[in-house]
Amino acid sequence: MIIPEPLQILIDELSKLPTIGRKTAQRLAIHLLKSEKQSVEQLMIALENLITKISFCARCFNISTNDLCDICKSEKRDKRTICVVEEISDVIAIEKTNEFNGVYHVLGGVLSPLSGTDAGQLKIKELLERIPRENIMEVILALNPDTEGETTSLYLAKILKSFNIEITRIARGIPIGSDIEFADEATIGRAVLSRIKL
Repeated sequence: MIIPEPLQILIDELSKLPTIGRKTAQRLAIHLLKSEKQSVEQLMIALENLITKISFCARCFNISTNDLCDICKSEKRDKRTICVVEEISDVIAIEKTNEFNGVYHVLGGVLSPLSGTDAGQLKIKELLERIPRENIMEVILALNPDTEGETTSLYLAKILKSFNIEITRIARGIPIGSDIEFADEATIGRAVLSRIKL
Protein backbone atom coordinates (compact mmCIF):
# COMPACT_ATOMS: atom_id res chain seq x y z
CA MET A 1 0.00 0.00 0.00
CA ILE A 2 1.30 3.44 -0.91
CA ILE A 3 0.93 5.90 1.98
CA PRO A 4 -0.32 9.35 0.89
CA GLU A 5 2.39 12.00 1.14
CA PRO A 6 0.77 14.12 3.93
CA LEU A 7 0.42 11.01 6.11
CA GLN A 8 3.99 9.90 5.34
CA ILE A 9 5.34 13.35 6.29
CA LEU A 10 3.50 13.16 9.63
CA ILE A 11 4.87 9.64 10.26
CA ASP A 12 8.39 10.87 9.45
CA GLU A 13 8.07 13.82 11.84
CA LEU A 14 6.56 11.75 14.67
CA SER A 15 9.32 9.14 14.33
CA LYS A 16 11.90 11.85 15.12
CA LEU A 17 10.51 12.14 18.67
CA PRO A 18 12.37 10.30 21.46
CA THR A 19 11.24 6.69 22.04
CA ILE A 20 8.92 6.80 19.00
CA GLY A 21 9.82 4.20 16.38
CA ARG A 22 8.43 4.00 12.84
CA LYS A 23 5.59 1.64 13.77
CA THR A 24 4.49 3.73 16.74
CA ALA A 25 4.69 6.87 14.60
CA GLN A 26 2.49 5.22 11.99
CA ARG A 27 -0.06 4.15 14.65
CA LEU A 28 -0.15 7.69 16.07
CA ALA A 29 -0.53 9.25 12.63
CA ILE A 30 -3.40 6.91 11.70
CA HIS A 31 -5.02 7.56 15.10
CA LEU A 32 -4.91 11.30 14.41
CA LEU A 33 -6.29 10.73 10.93
CA LYS A 34 -9.27 8.84 12.36
CA SER A 35 -9.81 11.31 15.25
CA GLU A 36 -12.45 13.99 15.28
CA LYS A 37 -11.35 17.21 13.61
CA GLN A 38 -11.77 19.16 16.87
CA SER A 39 -9.33 16.87 18.72
CA VAL A 40 -6.68 17.30 16.03
CA GLU A 41 -7.20 21.07 16.01
CA GLN A 42 -6.72 21.17 19.80
CA LEU A 43 -3.46 19.28 19.37
CA MET A 44 -2.37 21.76 16.69
CA ILE A 45 -3.16 24.69 19.01
CA ALA A 46 -1.24 23.04 21.86
CA LEU A 47 1.80 22.56 19.59
CA GLU A 48 1.61 26.14 18.36
CA ASN A 49 1.41 27.40 21.96
CA LEU A 50 4.44 25.29 22.79
CA ILE A 51 6.43 27.14 20.14
CA THR A 52 5.05 30.65 20.68
CA LYS A 53 4.35 30.89 24.43
CA ILE A 54 7.06 28.83 26.12
CA SER A 55 10.73 29.80 26.26
CA PHE A 56 13.69 29.25 28.57
CA CYS A 57 14.32 31.13 31.80
CA ALA A 58 17.08 33.72 31.32
CA ARG A 59 18.60 32.77 34.69
CA CYS A 60 18.32 28.99 35.15
CA PHE A 61 17.26 27.73 31.68
CA ASN A 62 14.14 26.01 32.99
CA ILE A 63 10.95 26.38 30.93
CA SER A 64 9.02 29.60 31.36
CA THR A 65 6.31 31.75 29.87
CA ASN A 66 8.21 34.91 30.90
CA ASP A 67 11.81 36.11 31.05
CA LEU A 68 12.22 34.35 34.43
CA CYS A 69 10.54 31.09 35.45
CA ASP A 70 8.18 30.89 38.44
CA ILE A 71 10.88 29.24 40.58
CA CYS A 72 13.43 32.01 39.98
CA LYS A 73 10.75 34.69 40.57
CA SER A 74 9.46 33.16 43.81
CA GLU A 75 10.32 35.01 47.02
CA LYS A 76 9.75 31.80 48.98
CA ARG A 77 12.69 29.93 47.47
CA ASP A 78 16.20 29.72 48.98
CA LYS A 79 18.08 31.64 46.29
CA ARG A 80 21.46 30.78 47.78
CA THR A 81 21.18 27.05 46.99
CA ILE A 82 21.35 25.89 43.36
CA CYS A 83 20.51 22.37 42.26
CA VAL A 84 22.30 21.59 39.00
CA VAL A 85 20.41 19.20 36.71
CA GLU A 86 20.87 17.82 33.23
CA GLU A 87 17.45 18.54 31.70
CA ILE A 88 14.15 20.30 32.37
CA SER A 89 12.51 16.94 33.07
CA ASP A 90 14.81 16.63 36.11
CA VAL A 91 13.46 19.91 37.51
CA ILE A 92 9.92 18.58 37.10
CA ALA A 93 10.84 15.29 38.86
CA ILE A 94 12.51 17.03 41.82
CA GLU A 95 9.71 19.58 42.17
CA LYS A 96 7.14 16.76 42.41
CA THR A 97 8.82 15.62 45.66
CA ASN A 98 8.17 18.98 47.40
CA GLU A 99 11.47 18.41 49.24
CA PHE A 100 13.73 21.00 47.61
CA ASN A 101 13.22 24.70 48.24
CA GLY A 102 16.19 26.19 46.40
CA VAL A 103 16.60 27.19 42.77
CA TYR A 104 17.87 25.28 39.75
CA HIS A 105 20.36 25.45 36.93
CA VAL A 106 19.66 23.34 33.84
CA LEU A 107 22.86 22.41 32.00
CA GLY A 108 21.07 21.26 28.87
CA GLY A 109 22.94 17.96 28.75
CA VAL A 110 26.10 16.33 30.08
CA LEU A 111 29.67 15.94 28.89
CA SER A 112 29.73 13.17 26.31
CA PRO A 113 32.77 12.80 24.05
CA LEU A 114 31.07 9.98 22.12
CA SER A 115 28.14 12.20 21.09
CA GLY A 116 30.38 15.27 20.69
CA THR A 117 29.04 17.26 23.67
CA ASP A 118 31.74 19.33 25.36
CA ALA A 119 31.70 21.94 28.14
CA GLY A 120 31.18 24.80 25.68
CA GLN A 121 27.83 23.35 24.62
CA LEU A 122 26.48 23.20 28.18
CA LYS A 123 25.36 26.06 30.43
CA ILE A 124 28.46 25.75 32.64
CA LYS A 125 29.76 29.28 32.04
CA GLU A 126 26.37 30.68 33.05
CA LEU A 127 26.42 28.59 36.26
CA LEU A 128 29.86 29.92 37.19
CA GLU A 129 28.66 33.50 36.59
CA ARG A 130 25.64 32.97 38.86
CA ILE A 131 27.66 31.91 41.91
CA PRO A 132 29.25 35.29 42.81
CA ARG A 133 26.42 37.36 41.33
CA GLU A 134 23.73 35.63 43.39
CA ASN A 135 25.90 35.02 46.47
CA ILE A 136 25.40 31.24 46.21
CA MET A 137 26.33 29.22 49.31
CA GLU A 138 25.67 25.65 48.08
CA VAL A 139 25.63 23.88 44.73
CA ILE A 140 23.92 20.48 44.65
CA LEU A 141 24.94 18.26 41.74
CA ALA A 142 21.87 16.21 40.77
CA LEU A 143 23.04 14.54 37.58
CA ASN A 144 22.20 11.00 36.52
CA PRO A 145 24.51 8.34 38.01
CA ASP A 146 25.67 7.10 34.60
CA THR A 147 29.12 7.52 33.04
CA GLU A 148 28.37 10.90 31.44
CA GLY A 149 26.63 12.21 34.57
CA GLU A 150 29.52 11.11 36.79
CA THR A 151 32.07 12.67 34.43
CA THR A 152 30.14 15.95 34.38
CA SER A 153 29.74 15.96 38.18
CA LEU A 154 33.48 15.44 38.68
CA TYR A 155 34.27 18.15 36.12
CA LEU A 156 31.91 20.62 37.81
CA ALA A 157 33.13 19.76 41.32
CA LYS A 158 36.71 20.47 40.24
CA ILE A 159 35.79 23.87 38.79
CA LEU A 160 33.50 24.81 41.69
CA LYS A 161 36.26 24.19 44.27
CA SER A 162 37.71 27.60 43.38
CA PHE A 163 34.61 29.20 44.93
CA ASN A 164 34.17 29.32 48.69
CA ILE A 165 30.91 27.33 48.65
CA GLU A 166 29.59 23.96 49.74
CA ILE A 167 29.45 21.40 46.91
CA THR A 168 27.15 18.43 47.45
CA ARG A 169 25.54 15.74 45.36
CA ILE A 170 22.27 13.92 45.75
CA ALA A 171 22.47 10.61 47.61
CA ARG A 172 22.18 7.36 45.71
CA GLY A 173 21.14 3.96 46.91
CA ILE A 174 18.44 1.34 47.08
CA PRO A 175 15.05 2.54 45.78
CA ILE A 176 12.08 2.36 48.16
CA GLY A 177 10.09 -0.83 47.60
CA SER A 178 12.97 -2.85 46.17
CA ASP A 179 14.95 -5.78 47.60
CA ILE A 180 18.63 -5.49 48.49
CA GLU A 181 19.36 -8.96 47.09
CA PHE A 182 18.30 -7.82 43.59
CA ALA A 183 20.31 -4.56 43.60
CA ASP A 184 23.65 -4.45 41.81
CA GLU A 185 26.89 -4.20 43.79
CA ALA A 186 27.58 -0.57 42.85
CA THR A 187 24.10 0.50 44.05
CA ILE A 188 24.49 -1.36 47.34
CA GLY A 189 27.95 0.11 47.83
CA ARG A 190 26.70 3.64 47.22
CA ALA A 191 23.77 3.06 49.58
CA VAL A 192 26.15 2.01 52.35
CA LEU A 193 28.44 4.99 51.74
CA SER A 194 25.48 7.40 51.64
CA ARG A 195 23.98 6.10 54.90
CA ILE A 196 22.33 8.61 57.25
CA LYS A 197 22.02 8.83 61.03
CA LEU A 198 18.65 8.07 62.56
